[in-house]
Amino acid sequence: MVVHLLVPDENVSDAGAGTPQVGFVVSKAVGNSVQRNLVKRRLRAAAAGRLGMLPDSARAVVRALPPSAGASYGDLDRDLDSCLRRAVARATGDAAR
Repeated sequence: MVVHLLVPDENVSDAGAGTPQVGFVVSKAVGNSVQRNLVKRRLRAAAAGRLGMLPDSARAVVRALPPSAGASYGDLDRDLDSCLRRAVARATGDAAR
């Protein structure tokens, strides 16, 4: 799994204190439509519980890699948590997260 995170500058006019947004990219390399939708539903549920860890107005894109099709919900949950923590730490310059 790969996470790309954009945290808008505070000086930008539409960078108000909005809710973070998360989008998902699950390509055909992950599997057939049933497998892709299952991965997307699991990731969506896992991300919903982690919106609080993202800065306000942040936009994240989660790209599922082919091994995601065989991963359990717990594996996807842990992987997403790890990836989001790293992305937030890089975007905010905070190595402690």
